Amino acid sequence: MKTPIYDFVTRYAESGASRMHMPGHKGIGEIERFDITEVFGADSLYEANGIIRESEKYAGELFGADTFYSAEGSSLSIRAMMYLVSLFSKTNGRPCKVLAARNVHKSFVYAVGLLDIDVEWLLPNENESYLSSSLDGAFVERALLAMDEPPLAVYVTSPDYLGRTLPIADIAEVCHRYGTLLLVDNAHGAYLKFLNPSRHPIDLGADICCDSAHKTLPVLTGGAYLHISRAAPAYLSENAKRALALFGSTSPSYLILASLDRANAYIAGGYRERLAEFSAKVDRLKSEILNNGYALFGDEPLKLTLLTKKYGYLGYELAERLMLDGIVCEFCDPDHLVLMLTPENTDEDISKLKRVLLSIERREEIATMPPKTIMPMRKVSVREALLSACVSVSPRDAAGRVLASVTVGCPPAVPIIISGEVIDDDCISAFEYYGIDEVNVIC
Repeated sequence: MKTPIYDFVTRYAESGASRMHMPGHKGIGEIERFDITEVFGADSLYEANGIIRESEKYAGELFGADTFYSAEGSSLSIRAMMYLVSLFSKTNGRPCKVLAARNVHKSFVYAVGLLDIDVEWLLPNENESYLSSSLDGAFVERALLAMDEPPLAVYVTSPDYLGRTLPIADIAEVCHRYGTLLLVDNAHGAYLKFLNPSRHPIDLGADICCDSAHKTLPVLTGGAYLHISRAAPAYLSENAKRALALFGSTSPSYLILASLDRANAYIAGGYRERLAEFSAKVDRLKSEILNNGYALFGDEPLKLTLLTKKYGYLGYELAERLMLDGIVCEFCDPDHLVLMLTPENTDEDISKLKRVLLSIERREEIATMPPKTIMPMRKVSVREALLSACVSVSPRDAAGRVLASVTVGCPPAVPIIISGEVIDDDCISAFEYYGIDEVNVIC
């Protein structure tokens, strides 16, 4: 498979051209020499008709979709997805309403606020983490039947940050029976396409999804995809570049684009076989640590999520213990420790992780439970809350106030409550449990 972007950037770096254009470093440096702007022949991301479009077509062949690049992560792709839904509502005269699972990335909240999209929430079960939801096709259908009319789209996150995947095929069947689009935040699951069989949302019936290539493929941070099913209304693909351009920088990184381009050749060059072999190693690792008394969460093949309290530790404590041996986790909170693995991890990485985990003494289970699932009262729309003047206060001083912008970092970038909702005692308890020191409230 050809790599037209990478080849062009490399030729330009080696050409000795006098760079009378951006960027200001003028190609001086080992990395900088590959960093260019839209010079003649380099194409333009949002008006692509040359090497970028050629590369995107190669990616689309691999993913079996109409595929478009993002150099600004899945955050840009999520905003573009929601804009496409907003545009699509205008073509068929339907209200722009979305039914969404609560464990959304905060970029979804920002997108619906900016676009003034009406959202109704699918709540997880009371005993589930705010980061995860076990909804299925039947759950979604009950929610659809309870609405006055089906929404334009259903939006779910799968895999979620803890490694749970949803039954996308069942959910897609329900959505399509009700004339509703299915949108999937698949940021953590680009590699799912290359399992045997594929577990990628597009193959399971989703209409649109985003993948963060950089999370699970050998791509520079910021490299992502927007995929649109070839079975979805053509209007969505026809307006994808318009949607990405609305929110994207006019100066996308060619380092990231070249990295996405090279990933096509990497995937076509035996990645499926390497993935199958590595997945088997991860399965064996999971079996061994389970046999040692650890408890795991989720079913995502390459994510290892420990329920740390069952082994006698807070997630933070176990993360610090691994750090002592040079093992850096993806995410931890009081209840979980998340490690993300890919075929780029070496056998030594896997052996060291197993050795360290099995060397940690098991302690008495910690019985404290995380806060229950909360669904605060909505006072104003997401848009009004996000665009209101606000002030930062401590959680205790926020009682009865309305949340403005969400105050949660990445990882996990999943809001505990949503902009426009009233902060009650349950919210305050959750903020304190997860170590949130300040919240933004409407003045």
